[in-house]
Amino acid sequence: MRNIVENTSSFGEGRRIGGLAAAVAVAVLVAACGQAPTQTSETAPAQSAVSVERGRYLVTGAGCNDCHTPLTMGPNGPAPDMSRMLSGHPEAMKLPPPPAMAPTDPWNWAGAATLTAFAGPWGISYAANLTPDQNTGLGIWTEEMFVDALRTGKHMGTSRPILPPMPWMFYKEMTDDDLKSIYAYLQSVPAIANRVPDPVIAPPPPGAPQ
Repeated sequence: MRNIVENTSSFGEGRRIGGLAAAVAVAVLVAACGQAPTQTSETAPAQSAVSVERGRYLVTGAGCNDCHTPLTMGPNGPAPDMSRMLSGHPEAMKLPPPPAMAPTDPWNWAGAATLTAFAGPWGISYAANLTPDQNTGLGIWTEEMFVDALRTGKHMGTSRPILPPMPWMFYKEMTDDDLKSIYAYLQSVPAIANRVPDPVIAPPPPGAPQ
């Protein structure tokens, strides 16, 4: 910046002022480049507003499809079956009892090939149907139920515990607007009738805190 000003001084007062203006412009540009890039509405919808589009962004970015959309074998290996998007563990997929695993074993959990059912020391859990189907999904859930479920780790916010590997303890750190946006998006996706089996909750191991 110093060189810019010094090099313009020999061209007269008018050009010196012009050089100073150019230097200021360069300084502003450099300062702007040092700031974090501003996210656009295409990458991150407004954080303070409840919206279906923001909910879509959060559901996609948080990896909800990883467990709640069944995998199917495609030409390049397992891939999400988007015709069953967010419908949870397929009710037609009946699973045998999980392999015996001691809680103290280094390997102590198992997962179904669809990545929608899991067994471990907690019991057996199935990815829920997150679509707005009235009988088998979130169709009868209110916004308050949904937010409370992710805040407390309780089904519908009041009943049985939400089992691993559902990471509700991380999602509970989201803002109310974020959770309400997720709810709004889930209520907007196509409803799919798919009755997920009830979880099997294992008794706590001996010596575990009550």
